[in-house]
Amino acid sequence: MTSRLPRGYTTRPATREDARAVAALTNTCSLATLGRETTSPERLETQMGTPGFSPETDTTLVFSPHGELVAAGFVFDAVPPHVLVEAGCVVHPQHVGKGIGTAVSEWIETRARKTIPRAPPGVRVVLHQVIDDADKAGQTLLERRGYSAVRHFFRMLIEMDGPPPPAVFPDGVRVRTLDPEKDLVAAIVAARDAFQDHWGFVETPLEQEIERWRHRIANDPDFDPTLSFLAVDGEEIAGICCASPRMGTDASTGYVGTLGVRRPWRRQGVALALLRHAFGEFYRRGVKRVALHVDAQSLTGATRLYEKAGMRPDEIGHAYQKELRPGVELATQKLGD
Repeated sequence: MTSRLPRGYTTRPATREDARAVAALTNTCSLATLGRETTSPERLETQMGTPGFSPETDTTLVFSPHGELVAAGFVFDAVPPHVLVEAGCVVHPQHVGKGIGTAVSEWIETRARKTIPRAPPGVRVVLHQVIDDADKAGQTLLERRGYSAVRHFFRMLIEMDGPPPPAVFPDGVRVRTLDPEKDLVAAIVAARDAFQDHWGFVETPLEQEIERWRHRIANDPDFDPTLSFLAVDGEEIAGICCASPRMGTDASTGYVGTLGVRRPWRRQGVALALLRHAFGEFYRRGVKRVALHVDAQSLTGATRLYEKAGMRPDEIGHAYQKELRPGVELATQKLGD
C-alpha cells in the first residue's frame, strides 16, 4: 500500500480460513449502516473459491496492533473481456477516519490497473464498486478518489400477510423447477439472453460462466434447486427465476437473485407469474418476507413489475465507477446495445 497505515497496523492477503473473520467484519459494518447482516462465512468461503479468483493476489486484510481484523478489500477481474473490474472495501466503524479506507482504496486501484493489459485494445475499462446509501463516509471517499455514481439500485421487499395471488402463466407456458444436471447449460443461456438488456451487461465466455455456476451449485449452502424455477414453452425456456432460502443470515427473508424473461416472451405476464410462483413457494414454507435488488432505472421497467407484485423499495445502493482506460464501451447502456 502506498499510503501509510497507522502505526502498528499490518496487512496481508486473505486465505479461505479467514472467511469467518471477514464475514464478522462485513456484518459489523452492515449492521452499522443497514441495521442487518448481509453475509455468512459459508457464502464468503464459496465466493473466495470462485474459479479465477485468487485470495493471494485479489484480497487485502488490515489488522490493528492487537491483531483485530479492521478492514478488508477485494478485486475481481477474472472474467474476459476484462472490461469491468469489480471491487469492494469495508472498514470497521471504530477505525474509520484513520486513513485505512484510503490505503485499501489505493491498493484496490493499483491492483485493478493490472487488468488493463488483459482487455482487448481500444475498449473502455472501468473499476466498479457498489455502496449503500447509508454509508456516507464511503461515498465521500470514492468521490474524492475520482469515482462517479453512475447508477442506483433498490432493495425491494414484500411482506405477505396472506397467500399471494396465484401465478397465471400465458397459454402454452408452464413452470417447473430447475434440474441442475439436465437444465444447467440451457438455463444459463436463457439467463444471458434475458439479461442482455440489463444495464452494465457484458457478454462473457459461456464455458467460464458454466464453471462458475457449477462451483456455486456444489459449494453454496444457500443454493436450492427447488427454489429455482423455469417458465418453459414447449422445449424452450422462456424465463428463469432463481431464489435463495435466506438473505444474508436472515432465514426469515427469502431472496430472489435472478429473474429474467427472454425477448420473445416479454409483456405476456411471464415475469409476474414467475415472481408470484416464487412468493407462493416461500409462503408455503412459512417465509413471508421476500427481497430482491433491482436497477432503479431498469431498461426493461422491472421496478414497475415488482411494484405491481406488491413489493416496495426499502433500501438504496449506488454503483460507483472510475474509468481506468477510455475506449469503446462494451457494456449495455441502453436498449438495443
